[in-house]
Amino acid sequence: MTTTETGSRDPDALVRRAGKRADTRQDQHFLVDDRVLDRIPEYAMDADVDLSHVLEIGAGPGALTDRLLATAETVTAIERDPDFAAHLREEFTEEIAADRLAVVEGDALEVDLPDFTASISNLPYGASSEIAFRLLPEQRPLLLMFQREFAERMAADPATDDYGRLSVTAGHYADVEIVETVPPEAFDPQPRVTSALVRTTPRQPDYTVPSDEFFMDFLKAVFTQRRKTMRNAVRNTAHISGLGDPDAVVEAADEDLMSARAGKLTPADFATLATLAYEVGQPEA
Repeated sequence: MTTTETGSRDPDALVRRAGKRADTRQDQHFLVDDRVLDRIPEYAMDADVDLSHVLEIGAGPGALTDRLLATAETVTAIERDPDFAAHLREEFTEEIAADRLAVVEGDALEVDLPDFTASISNLPYGASSEIAFRLLPEQRPLLLMFQREFAERMAADPATDDYGRLSVTAGHYADVEIVETVPPEAFDPQPRVTSALVRTTPRQPDYTVPSDEFFMDFLKAVFTQRRKTMRNAVRNTAHISGLGDPDAVVEAADEDLMSARAGKLTPADFATLATLAYEVGQPEA
């Protein structure tokens, strides 16, 4: 146990006390740049995010955990690696005893999530997409570290090179913005890519869909053929979207929408088509 003041623990010293190096095969890249670590909670506070209960996924040796404890009322840290989970319990004994920190050992895709008010996390890259789309439907503010390429696709506007299924899906749940790019040198070991910190603000979309599940399946289907017109994309992907009569959708839809490619349509356009597909396309029950 250390008596270091919360919020000022040295990241490299935390790694040493953990007694274990990052396993890059498990996508472990520890954020060790003090300046970046100090800025992360500030991005949440700048947006007036409720920090009464912060969820951190992939806490590792605890450098970000330490910063979060300096600003949040309580933190729940989920850590899959049993050695790092044990280290967190020893390193933050006082905070745990004061009911300010709970350490959950397990896979963030499988464990029950607490009733958190925001999630602030340096995610393992390999599971970042799955974790993000487990968190987004919870309608809580998120501040998450991704590979920059993923972050740019997540925040992309329609008709841009990076725009795609990821952009529409993320934007269905929240406003998405990149608040900082982070160089490889900020991590230990250094990843081969630049990273980016993404802030999401929950909101309801300005359109309606029959159900989120059907909308997501429809998006998944048509974006598998993003280079084809929507007419062909709808017809060719019924095995993914679950449509029993894709031709009925094509015949009923607006010609301009059917002639466009997926990358040119707005989220509202997709919502219109998904609603039509649900109504006339005989989707699987």
